[in-house]
This record gives sequence, C-alpha cells and structure tokens, in this order.
Amino acid sequence: MHERRFKKRTLFLIAYLIFALLPIYWMVNMSFKTNQEILSSFTLWPTEFTWANYQTIFTDPSWYSGYINSLIYVGINTVISLTVALPAAYAFSRYRFLGDKHVFFWLLTNRMTPPAVFLLPFFQLYTTLGLMDTHIAVAMAHLLFNVPLAVWILEGFMSGIPREIDETAYVDGYSFPRFFFTIFLPLIKAGVGVAAFFCFMFSWVELLLARTLTSVNAKPIVATMTRTVSASGMDWATLAAAGVLTIVPGAIVIWFVRHYIAKGFAMGRV
Repeated sequence: MHERRFKKRTLFLIAYLIFALLPIYWMVNMSFKTNQEILSSFTLWPTEFTWANYQTIFTDPSWYSGYINSLIYVGINTVISLTVALPAAYAFSRYRFLGDKHVFFWLLTNRMTPPAVFLLPFFQLYTTLGLMDTHIAVAMAHLLFNVPLAVWILEGFMSGIPREIDETAYVDGYSFPRFFFTIFLPLIKAGVGVAAFFCFMFSWVELLLARTLTSVNAKPIVATMTRTVSASGMDWATLAAAGVLTIVPGAIVIWFVRHYIAKGFAMGRV
C-alpha cells in the first residue's frame, strides 16, 4: 500500500515537472531555430542549429541595452526598497503607536492596487520634473509596490526575534546603529534575502510602468520584446532567445536566496 502511494506521488511529481518545464524547454528549443523552421515544421529539437539569434541580441544595441537598463533600475529599486523598508519594518515590529495597524494596512493596499491606477499620475509628475525616460523614474515608480511588500516580509521576520536581544544590547552600551547592523541585521538576513528576491522579481517583470515611463535611453528589455514586429512579420526566433536570457537573472537570484525563501515559507511570510 505504501509503495503504491509512493509510485502515485512520484508519477504526479514527474507529470508536474513536465508540465512546468515544457514551456521553458520549448522557448529554448525555438531560440536555436530559424524563423523559417519555426513556422514551417514541428520539431522537438532544432534541425538547423544556429546561434544567430543570441548573436543578434549581444551585438544589436537595441537588444542588449534593454538588459542593461533593466538591471540598472531593478538594482536601484531593490537597494532603495530595502533601505526604506528595514527601519519601517523595525518600527512596526518593536513599537506601538496611534494608528499603527491602519498605516500597516494602508501600505498593503498600495501593493494590491494595479499599476495602471498610478500610470497617469506618474506620467504627469515625471513629465513635469523632467524625469521621463530615466532609470530613476522607473525605480521610484516601483517603490510604491515593493516597499509595502518588503515591509510586510521584514516585519514578520523581525517580530520573530525576541525583544530581549534589543534590551540586552542597549544595556551593554550598544548604540542603535551599531546594534542594528552588527547584531540585529545578521539575525534577519533570511528576511532580507526574501524581500530582495521579491523586489527584484516584481521590478524585473513589470511591463506597464516600465514601458510607459521610458522611450529610448532607459527602455527595458520587457518593452523591447514587445516590439519585435517588422515588415517581414514577427521575429519569433530572436524573441525566444531574448526570453531565455530574461529568465537567467531571475534564476541566478533564486539560486542564491533559495534557502532564505524556504525559511520564509516556514515562517509564514511568503
């Protein structure tokens, strides 16, 4: 009976893995084909293997600059989000003040709001300030969604740290900055990793704000990928290669924070 149950579980996991990995495999498969082969035949692997699609991305400034722009504003956003969220989360986890729960709920409602709601205000504000088509514009716009998420995640990790640690450090003569960076921050490094991961992923895949607030100088890769139609039709092969390269940064981030994410699930904050 136990063996039969084990076999069913194994078959289910195999079927799930095939279902989950099939789209990724098919995109990788298409990235090594020509457009003619993609449109003319159905093959499980390329019959005419080619690196031309990746060569196009790495040699055409309109393609590789999109990756650079995305990495720049995503990095700026992640750093600012954590810098703002850490003291805010500490305040919510350690202090009680008038309206604290209402403010915390208000932060979460910002995260739940669709980005399209804030599109027009951001567009008008950045046009007035001359920030359109800049990396900082997209990074600041994404703060509206990433800071509440980071505060919520970090507050859960901080609340799991006993308050006696704070009191003991103050009795030992630690100043708050010294205590926070040398004692408290290492204790919540898992939470910082989880928050950084989700901030990175939202900012990396977000399309609407990034495409609307940029045009040339800071245009991200997600916007470039939506403009692959030419007079000869859709460039499926290059688009597939770009999609594969878009997955790579997220996969690298997941690899480095995978243990922290598992701990976040265990603590109920992910």
